[in-house]
Amino acid sequence: MTDKIQKIIEEISNLTVVELNELVKSLEEKFGVSQIMLATSGSESKTESSSSQSSTVDIYLIEAGSNKLNVIKVIREIDPNLSLKDAKDLVDNPPQKVAEKIDRSKAEEIKKKFEEAGAKVELK
Repeated sequence: MTDKIQKIIEEISNLTVVELNELVKSLEEKFGVSQIMLATSGSESKTESSSSQSSTVDIYLIEAGSNKLNVIKVIREIDPNLSLKDAKDLVDNPPQKVAEKIDRSKAEEIKKKFEEAGAKVELK
């Protein structure tokens, strides 16, 4: 997720219910989208914003992508004590928890490294 999108999500999470309702109506008028589509997007944003309130998160590898070697390198960077075989097993059998109770800002950095390596991860 880009910084721009993250900032927008943070701003939306600070809106009151009335302000959020006004935002939804404005977006419907501006882009001609239905309330159902916005409601779906809104529920995803609420899930993300509620998880962003926690100071620590767990990192889950959802998909390793096509370049598994780079993903293994990122995993071993996170946990240097993890054997090569164990790291490979994590990559070969997603979804897997690859780190737990990581500071949110550090977790975002790690997530970027995974995405650069071609993997898909989630912070929970």
